[in-house]
Amino acid sequence: RRGSTGPSPPHHPLIPADYQLIGQPVLIGGTMGTCSYVLTGTQRGMDETFGSTCHGAGRAQSRNRSRRALSYDQVLQKLHDQGISIRVASPKLVMEEAPESYKDVTEVVDTCHHAGISQKVIKLRPIAVIKG
Repeated sequence: RRGSTGPSPPHHPLIPADYQLIGQPVLIGGTMGTCSYVLTGTQRGMDETFGSTCHGAGRAQSRNRSRRALSYDQVLQKLHDQGISIRVASPKLVMEEAPESYKDVTEVVDTCHHAGISQKVIKLRPIAVIKG
């Protein structure tokens, strides 16, 4: 499936020995201002989705719309208020990749978890962002 991440379930022959008991871990990235998650694969995910799960939240609005709708200074201030440091090569990247530009990654991950196609392991909080 295009854009999906392939977490294999426990005891799958293609995953490394270190992950045999828990399943293949995958990182599901959030935005530069929201959490990310580590998930593992499940047998149900392998059976029903050929071993795929989400790879992130997905965009809520286009890059162009984000550049028009969001303020560079407001996005930087919001990240600063959350204790997140940012270094960016181009101001337009800040608006294009702002948290408001994406769907809620927690809702997406919870949907995959409750559907049984992957299992939540840990939630990660951002502390810094570097954009090309």
